[in-house]
Amino acid sequence: MPDLNFKVTGVQAAARGLMPLLHFNLEISNQPPTEAIQAVLIQAQIQIQSAQRAYNEAERERLEELFGTPDRWGQTLRNRLWTHAGTTVPPFTGQTKVNLPVQCTYDFNVIGTKYFYALEGGEVPLLFLFNGSIFYAGSRGELLVQQISWNKECVYRMPSEVWTNLMNHHYPNSAWLSIHRDVFDKLSEFKLEHGLLTWEQAFELLLDLSRHSPAAAGKADLSRRSEADTNPSRHSEAKAEGVTGGK
Repeated sequence: MPDLNFKVTGVQAAARGLMPLLHFNLEISNQPPTEAIQAVLIQAQIQIQSAQRAYNEAERERLEELFGTPDRWGQTLRNRLWTHAGTTVPPFTGQTKVNLPVQCTYDFNVIGTKYFYALEGGEVPLLFLFNGSIFYAGSRGELLVQQISWNKECVYRMPSEVWTNLMNHHYPNSAWLSIHRDVFDKLSEFKLEHGLLTWEQAFELLLDLSRHSPAAAGKADLSRRSEADTNPSRHSEAKAEGVTGGK
């Protein structure tokens, strides 16, 4: 009976394609090595082992959306599902190599996209969990089928720049943002009312308006008051300077 083992040895962006696609180089070996494998239908669940790497301050801030504040990471920093992938392995004996294609997305509603975007460099620790069917020749030449053992897995540390470069190639200087239809309708109406030509102009105008709104001014004033409460000496000095200046 076949006993397959898997190892990811590398990853490259697909040379051609309308959608962003990564090819993980998958090495498959079988025991006994003389057994003829007719085909393998592979399915893989790929998880991000987020606790298996360190993060700088900027990365920790961006990852709060996924894991909460860093003081809670002891409970929240756990494996997260990235995606599923599959491929068909042609006949082989002993050992073979195939590419496992993985479709990627720049949709920021997807956990994997949020995670990869938050990284400034380093490696992404990935866990591959395999299942599927093995077709092989029996002792009398008959075709037999066996399921891949549930405990077959491997790890691979993917350079984060592989994903970043892939997205920069397919979506240069741009990003995807999916929103509810009713919000989109309001944004579209706002864009038309102000005679704006692009969505970038609409978002920039909204940001400018929010910075100069009474609510934003109130937050700034509250921040100044908070600073004065925590630094009374500075506050007193500022008042004294103001009195002196008045004279």
